[in-house]
Parts: sequence; structure tokens; C-alpha cells
Amino acid sequence: MPVDVVHHVLLTLAAVIAVGFALGRGFRYLGQPPVIGEVLAGILLGPSLLGAFAPDAMHALIPTPAVDPHGRVPAALQAVSQLGVVFYMFLVGLELNAPALRREIRTAALVSSFSIAVPFALGIGLSLLLANEYHGPKQSPATFAVFMGVAMAITAFPVLARILTDRNLQRTPMGVMALGCAAVGDVIAWCMLSMAVGMTQADSKSFWTLLGGAAGFIAAMVWVVRPLLFRILPRWEPADRPLPASAVPLVFLGVLLSAVATEAIGIHAVFGAFIFGAIIPHDSRVAHEFTAKLKDAVTVLLLPAFFALSGLRTNIGILSDASDWLVCLAIIALATLGKFGGTFIAARWAGQTSRNSAALGALMNTRGLMELIVLNIGLELGILGPKLYAMMVLMALATTLMASPMLHFFIRSNADGTPARQ
Repeated sequence: MPVDVVHHVLLTLAAVIAVGFALGRGFRYLGQPPVIGEVLAGILLGPSLLGAFAPDAMHALIPTPAVDPHGRVPAALQAVSQLGVVFYMFLVGLELNAPALRREIRTAALVSSFSIAVPFALGIGLSLLLANEYHGPKQSPATFAVFMGVAMAITAFPVLARILTDRNLQRTPMGVMALGCAAVGDVIAWCMLSMAVGMTQADSKSFWTLLGGAAGFIAAMVWVVRPLLFRILPRWEPADRPLPASAVPLVFLGVLLSAVATEAIGIHAVFGAFIFGAIIPHDSRVAHEFTAKLKDAVTVLLLPAFFALSGLRTNIGILSDASDWLVCLAIIALATLGKFGGTFIAARWAGQTSRNSAALGALMNTRGLMELIVLNIGLELGILGPKLYAMMVLMALATTLMASPMLHFFIRSNADGTPARQ
């Protein structure tokens, strides 16, 4: 790799890490998840702010096409960011608590289904109004509609879990229910995303072939790889000795080959990494050690490349007239109404109190980094246009910012962290 590419990539990562850390500390002080600051760091260093006021400084991070005609710096950042997102989704899969999910599966499935179905339907309806002006260069009306539905319906499981942990609510009935709903919702949403991505590949592969490939992959992971892991992992459990030398390469190999498999099928690589993480027992030694050792390296070092690319792709300045901002506000309102309303109705139907139902709705409305992953897939595939991409990024930020204040409003906690009696 040429020295100039290495220089720009390292400088960009350093800038995003530094700005993201500073903003993250500020947002944490305000009771917000630090990921908001990390996402904003990428946007501020892109054309929305730095590029508007100091374009030469922005080009010091990402050189212009005249300096970098083959796009080697963005390509290198893309490779780093994809690696970061793949391992991030693996960590999300590791956090999936299957036993707790099974205990709450019926209620969680009901609430998750409604919390996805309502915003999904609103997203499809919205797509009918936006398709002519805001779609990407490579889309059919059906693909655009399905993708908009998925983008409106996503929930950020890791951000939701972090908010609950910060408030010491993760072990309360409401907290367990929220985690279960988000986990079920993640599985449904990623399956729907794979369907949307598969539809974009229909010109080269039959959609039904892709669907069959996805079903075959999941079946192989559940019925072949998972039993194999259940034989291997107990041998690695004793805490009085270190993990065997083969553990790290075998797990990394599993993550990468799973990502390669889904990419080859025609689904995004993140889906394979997520499924591989999900089939590893949540409370196993491997899950604990890999989470502890990988989390900082992935979130602090690799993901900033993703934030940088997301920021470069987000140009809020192109939302130039009142109609664009009205559409953006409508997207935020519909996304919030659909997610909060769908969750609230289903939770009340399932027997939850009004306050807990509203708290669940506030938590399920958070989107965070998961939404950015979905949006970047849509932009890369040509489903979203630049304006709509910017609007959806703003929606992801707005709904994530809402979560903590809304939760604080709906849930008043006792000193021990348990929700107040309703």
C-alpha cells in the first residue's frame, strides 16, 4: 500500500477517534450514549461542516479525486470499516441472551413484531411519496419500499443495552423485556434486510435462490456449526487455565468465513458475522473473553473508519430548501410514531403497565449505529439517494437522542435501580 494512502488513513482514523472521544465524553455527561458523539465526529469532519468551512482541512483527511484519482484512500478506509462492522456485528451476536430470550419469547415476539410491522408499513407508505425525487440510481419501487420499511423499523440493540446498563435497569422485568424485544427485533430486521439486499441482486441471481441460500446458511449454522461449538466450547471453559492457542484463530476463522459465506450468497457480510456470534452461548467463557478483548479494538480503532465514511457520505448542506427539511421532519416523526406507537400498543396488549409500555417504546425507538450500517448498505447498493441518506442519518441521530430523556420521563427509578411501582 502506498505511503500516502497509509498517511491519509491513519490521519483520518486519528481525527475521528479524537473528535469522537471528546464528543462522546460530552454526550455521556448529558446522559446520552457516547455513540452519538462518535457518529457526529464523522459528520463534522465531512462536507457538512469541515468541508463547508475548511475544505483544505477535509481534503487533508480524504484527498480530492485530482490527488487520489483511483480513490485509493476511500477504498482503504472502506476495507477497514467493513472489517470493523463485521466484527462489531459479531459482538452484537455474542450479546444475544438466548435463554433469557426463550423465557420471554412469546411476549417479546409479539412486541417485536408490532414494533417492526408498524414502522415498516409507514416506511413503505413513505417510499411511495419519496420514490420519484429521493431514490438512488439503482432501485425498483419494490426494492426501495422494502428497504425504507427496514430502515424505519431497525432498533440499535447495543445502544439500548448500554442505556439500560447505565441506568441499572438491565435486570429488572422491564429491562429484560426490552432486551428480549430488541434481540428478537434484530433477528427479524436483519432477515428483512437480507431480503431487501437480495432483491437488489435479482438481476444477477434469482431472489428465491438468495432466499434459499440464506435459509440454508441459517440451517447449517444452527444444525451443524452450533452443535459442533457445543462440543468444543466446554473444553475451553476451565477458568484456571488460559484459552488454548487454537481458540482465537478458530473463532476469527468462523467469523470471517461466515461473513464470506453470506457475501457469496448475495447477502451482506454483516449478517453472517451476526449469526455466528448469536450461535455462541451468551454466557460462555469464549463469549465473555472475546467481548472483553475485542470490544475496545473494534469500537475505538476500526469503527472510526466507518464513521469517517458515513460522514463523508452525509452532506447536510444538500438539504437546501424548506421542502427537504419538511420531508426530513416527517421521516423523524413517522419513524418515532411507528416504533414508539407499535411497541406501546403491543406491550399494553401483552399486559405491561402504561408506563413500562411507554418506556419500552422509547427504548425500541433508538437506532444508533445499527441504522447507519443499514443506511450505508442502501447507499452502496444505489437504493438511497444522497439527500434521503442525509435525512435518514439525521433521523437515526434524532431518535437515538430521544431515547434517554424519554426513558427518564417514563421510568422513575428507586435507589436500588428497580422501577418505581406504577
